[in-house]
This record gives sequence, C-alpha cells and structure tokens, in this order.
Amino acid sequence: MTVSHYPVLLKEVIESLNPLPNQNYVDGTVGLASHTIEILKRTSPQGKVLAIDLNKETLKIAKRRIKEKGLSERVIFAQGNFAKIAEIVKKFRFSPVKGVLLDLGLSMFLIKESGLGFTFQKNEFLDMRYSPKETNLTASQVLNSYSFKELAEIFSSFGQEKKAREIAEEIVRQRKKEPINYTFQLKEIVERVYGFKRKKRIHPATKIFQALRIYLNKELENLKEGLKSSFAILSPGGRMVVITFHSLEDKIVKQFYLEKKRKGEGVIITKRPIKPKYQEIKINPPSRSAKLRVLEKI
Repeated sequence: MTVSHYPVLLKEVIESLNPLPNQNYVDGTVGLASHTIEILKRTSPQGKVLAIDLNKETLKIAKRRIKEKGLSERVIFAQGNFAKIAEIVKKFRFSPVKGVLLDLGLSMFLIKESGLGFTFQKNEFLDMRYSPKETNLTASQVLNSYSFKELAEIFSSFGQEKKAREIAEEIVRQRKKEPINYTFQLKEIVERVYGFKRKKRIHPATKIFQALRIYLNKELENLKEGLKSSFAILSPGGRMVVITFHSLEDKIVKQFYLEKKRKGEGVIITKRPIKPKYQEIKINPPSRSAKLRVLEKI
C-alpha cells in the first residue's frame, strides 16, 4: 500500500526539537513516521524514539517505513492513546525524554485508505473511530440515535458550524426515511441545507465531519490529558512541540503553555505560532491551517 504523504512543518519541527546524538524523544502521534525518521537520523548512534499511535494499521505502515530506512533498532512502537503517554513511557522504562512531539493532524492513510469514513470524497461506512479499543460508538450510531438537540450541540461545539441546528434537523428528518450509514448520505444532507451547487474551496460538510470525529474520539479531552502527561515525563530543558489544525485545539495548547509559564515551570519558545510557508501549502493544501507551538520545561 502506497500512501502519498507530506509531513507538516517538518523543517520547523526538527529545528524546534533540536534533536542531538544519543537523546530520546517521544512521538505521541507517529502517523506515517516522517517526523520520527528525521529525529532518528539526528540522534544516532544511541538515541531512541518511542513511537505511539492509536490506529493499528497506521502503526504498521510506520514500522515498515522506518524499517526501510534501517532505523528500526532505535524505535519502540506502542499502540495507544497519547493521553496516556506517561503510562506508556513508564511501561517501556523510556527515559530520560528530551522532547515530545504531538502532531494532531489526521494521517493521509486514515483519510484515503482506512475505509473508516473520515472523508466525504469516498462513499464509506461512517465509523470514524481511530481504534475500536477506545469506543464501541460509531459515527453512524451517533447520527441515527442522538436527539436533535444533542446533534446540534456536537456540530456547534466541535465544528463551530453556523447551521448546526438546520443540519441536525435535516438529519433527524432523513433518518426517519432510512438510516444514515454512509459518508455520501451525510454529505448530501449538508449540501441540501446549504443549497450547495458550485464547488467552493472548503466544502460545507467539512465542519460536520470534523465535529463528529472530534466528539467520537474525545480528541479535546485527550489533548488536555496528553499535554499534562507529556509535560510530566519531559526532562528539564526538554521541549514539547505541538501542531494543531483548528482553533479549538490551538486554544487548549496556548492556555496550557501560558499556565506553565505563569507557574514558572516552562518557557514559551514561540511567541506566535509557526505556520507553514506558501511553498508548503502549495504542495500540501491541508497544511494551511497548521500551527506549531513550542514549550520548554524549566
């Protein structure tokens, strides 16, 4: 399986972490491993990376890509939730930790190849779970069983969707006719509410798919726990690098960093978030919303 992959802010991530020979790092969202590979190149001969990912298939691809580079001996792979980084680090006795990377973007594998309904470009079953181990609830079950009020709240809170109530109302209306189980059904419902005809830069269903994904996988709760957990395992002078992709995530990261600064526990390295340059956005349009923030532990 070949998945075209463009790591977001790769140069900026490496500059921010500044990996040196024999240092250890944690990649809490290893994805397709491009960031990890670059870290490993700079931490030889004995530096290691603890590579964590929630999705089993994504982790398999990461293992294969790292093996192809001949770097497997210095990587520990773990399927798990980055919200529990401290537990995973303890389990593998992985220390000291000089840096932690959390790239909160959705990997190209999950979007294009997983078949889990993360995209409305293909007609797939609306699953949207990163891992069945984390929850039994699918996006399809949410759409077919939640009340109008609950759906509207999800779309408004997690998608910041201005037509949340109208879309929830249309979903409730349509599911009386037939269950909403597939991505194209949901896309068409949103298009109907918007009277969508011509192609826009951002499809109106984008926020609805985002909201369902964030809600279902408890992404914001996991981020809050993951930040605390990551900071706890960092060595003094170690850095936390987080890449966010929407304002809800970025606000959580920004507030966490400010709290650590206020308590005298950390130094904010990025006065303003680092964003992709024009050249990167041109090659990889989804990177346009990325923001990178860096915190150094005192």
